[in-house]
Amino acid sequence: MTKILLCCAAGMSTSMVVKKMQQAAVSKNIEVEINAVGLDEFDANLSKYDCFLLGPQIKYKLNEFKSKADSVEKPIAVINQMDYGMMKGDKILDEALAMLG
Repeated sequence: MTKILLCCAAGMSTSMVVKKMQQAAVSKNIEVEINAVGLDEFDANLSKYDCFLLGPQIKYKLNEFKSKADSVEKPIAVINQMDYGMMKGDKILDEALAMLG
């Protein structure tokens, strides 16, 4: 099962995006685990997930978190601000899965 972690300032707004992504996964019959955490929990979850998505509000953390994700050979990206704001769970899910090949 694919595991995707979303990370934002506190994990609150991103949890709504997670719900939309989970709904999209169910409708596409894709088995995935998706969770959201605050940025202070990123390091503790590095080994537990296959890829990482950052909320647009913490895109300034990308370089720091990318070096950590690269060290365990896992992809990371910032969620498109428009998709995030409009809660486009299906599109965000597709982009996460595309990162994994």
